[in-house]
Amino acid sequence: MYEHRLAADRGDYASRLLRATGTETLLVDDGFPPAGESTTCAELGELAGCAARPVLRLETRGAGAAEAVRTARAERFAALKTIAAYRGGFDSVSSGVVAALRANEATGDPLPVQVHCGFGDADLDLPRADPGHLKPLLERFGETPFVLLHCYPFVREAGWLASVYGNVWFDLSLTIPHVSRPGEALREALELAPFSKLLYASDAARTPELYYLAAKWWREALAEVLAESLPPGEAEEAGRAILRENALRLYRPA
Repeated sequence: MYEHRLAADRGDYASRLLRATGTETLLVDDGFPPAGESTTCAELGELAGCAARPVLRLETRGAGAAEAVRTARAERFAALKTIAAYRGGFDSVSSGVVAALRANEATGDPLPVQVHCGFGDADLDLPRADPGHLKPLLERFGETPFVLLHCYPFVREAGWLASVYGNVWFDLSLTIPHVSRPGEALREALELAPFSKLLYASDAARTPELYYLAAKWWREALAEVLAESLPPGEAEEAGRAILRENALRLYRPA
């Protein structure tokens, strides 16, 4: 497989894997890798043969984050994102991020705010990335849709927040495809949260195989887990919601 990858045309190889996922719309975090070191949002959409919309990472805007938020929807950003978990943790979210959230809600049509939760790189303090610490922020900005990303090992905590707060959704990106038992992660996610609050996502970056594997293993895990608890028709409805419909309602792609 590795030899085939090295021998293949990079663009063609990536395109075939991306198109095999059946993705309709890509949401692309604009904060990493830095501009000039990565495929652009538009280029990624061309490779995947689908629509692609950027996500505005607040921390990359520094002191100008609040101003950037005010024009984000007009500039076709699909969402905002914060990596506060990497910048001190959820028990000390910076004043700059809070100001940006305030500006977003003041628009009267807030964009969804994605929040990196749980595991990640080594420069993260895992206990302070527990989404349970976000409770005061979720209540303060009650009109803002929040999407908790990744969540492992705090999948149950994220599911609880999604079950008790109407403005909270979550995904298992990064969790799937990296955990060895994706079905177990899905079971934990759906112990409390309704399937209307769970979103498919891959968090794939740099390695095109991850786009394909995430889509494949998500579908396989959903087929396994949903069939255990729902009749076939309802299981299909839940799977379609998680893979597509929930995101369409939340992110409202044009």
